[in-house]
Amino acid sequence: MQKLYFNDLYSGWWQPSRGLPDASSQALGEAILGVNRPLFVVNFNGKTAIAQDGTITIGDRKPSGSDALPLMGYVPALHPKDLGDPGFKQDLKLRYAYVAGAMANGITSVEMVEEAGRNGMIGFFGAAGLLPKEIESAIVRLQESMESRPFGFNLIHSPGDPALERATVDLYLRHNIKLVSASAYLDLTLPLVYFRLKGIHRNSTGNIVCPNKIIAKVSRVEVARKFFTPPPEKYLRQLLDQGMISHEQAAMAAVIPMTDDLTAEADSGGHTDNRPALTLLPTMLALRDEVTSSYNCQSPVRIGLAGGIATPESTAAAFAMGAAYVLTGSINQACLEAGTSDTVRRMLAEADQADVTMAPAADMFELGVKVQVLKRGTMFPLRAAKLYELYRQYDSYEMIPSKQREILQRDFFKCSFSEEWEQTRQFFAERDPQQIELAEQKPKHKMALVFRSYLGRSSNWANTGDPTRKIDYQIWCGPAMGAFNHWTKGTFLEKSANRKTVTVAMNLLFGAAVTTRLNWLRLQGIALPQDAVKYQALELAQIQDLLDEQM
Repeated sequence: MQKLYFNDLYSGWWQPSRGLPDASSQALGEAILGVNRPLFVVNFNGKTAIAQDGTITIGDRKPSGSDALPLMGYVPALHPKDLGDPGFKQDLKLRYAYVAGAMANGITSVEMVEEAGRNGMIGFFGAAGLLPKEIESAIVRLQESMESRPFGFNLIHSPGDPALERATVDLYLRHNIKLVSASAYLDLTLPLVYFRLKGIHRNSTGNIVCPNKIIAKVSRVEVARKFFTPPPEKYLRQLLDQGMISHEQAAMAAVIPMTDDLTAEADSGGHTDNRPALTLLPTMLALRDEVTSSYNCQSPVRIGLAGGIATPESTAAAFAMGAAYVLTGSINQACLEAGTSDTVRRMLAEADQADVTMAPAADMFELGVKVQVLKRGTMFPLRAAKLYELYRQYDSYEMIPSKQREILQRDFFKCSFSEEWEQTRQFFAERDPQQIELAEQKPKHKMALVFRSYLGRSSNWANTGDPTRKIDYQIWCGPAMGAFNHWTKGTFLEKSANRKTVTVAMNLLFGAAVTTRLNWLRLQGIALPQDAVKYQALELAQIQDLLDEQM
């Protein structure tokens, strides 16, 4: 086999149980894929050889018998199901510590959630941006199809539309949805706290039980601190005054964190602060330990990682840093089950890491909040930035120079401002009528609602694949998409038509197990040949065959 270089020291001795070690050129490549079995690197008559059975003895003293060979390196079996936090998998009834994150407007679709749940993972339906009746339809479908399999729903912070957030929480409680992914929160809200505390009680052993589980997705330390701690006293008082919780429940709430698990969201698609994963996860872990030590917490919050999870190496790195689980987003949008168009899937499959940028967000437009989107093949980021610039500069649409208004009506709205306002008005009449009243009193707010209408519909144009609006597609995307495309180049996963949620997920998990085992060899001083250090994507059936192999 191609030479493996290692230091002159050896860690012990290896004795065969079935046969001699394999010194062929393909031995390491085949053995490293056999993740269900340990791997031994031995010195066999001066040559490097590989074995996956036998007995090892650690230490300098050679065991009795002439068949013992010097052991140069050893890695244990590592099935993908063993990655991540055991408690996280047990509590959510998962086989794999893998989450398909909630991409808004139903991009993380019912079909995607079903595929994840049926294969030992969990998906969160992308409820953000949808009306309650659309969310309710997804709830009914998933409760019928999933039965006891795990799934969850997104709950997004809506500071510009608090009524919708309240309605969504009421909907979840009415339909007995017990698990939500809380995303884009800048601060805690009363509906979120109420969801967390609804039904809180002590079990027969005296432990506090919160039937409703929250997995918060956070990129800022100051926000994470709020989720690591118990609900704020001001919200407990409000819930008590309104008769929504009892005094006993308020007392119990004082010693439980707002979240069961927290996803540290690094540089990602959609709402993001572009934080580097290598610094964000350790910071969140340290903050968790600091905060939870200050009060009598039953169990510490588990922390997963999102943002940049797109290759076997990044997946392995997340678990190596202590992530309880990994969460993917951008790469799922390119999968066949995603609730978007084939046009978008093809655009994403061509993206590089630098083909993303920040643009104003529709849901928090007035606050200046931005989302990360694809810039290749669309003018949306430039046009969205122009709308925010005009909003900041002028107090009403009529104050915008006439030439600029002509451009907006011709290229952005493709109709007059009054016609665009009428469409916007109809939208908010169903969603939040108070916004219409405010717009009639404040021209600047009216302008903001019209601009938000363009931003919001741009995502729908992308999801439906409207060919007349391709230049305006808003496609949430992080640099993970480019990393995934680079890794899959030349493989069957290069084509968007071959990308399926579970196939992608299992390649990341299986590849992470392979990568971790290779790193364990390196840490023992073994320099691996180049052809052994790169995991290439495999068909799902191939992965399953490898995982079905017995020792």
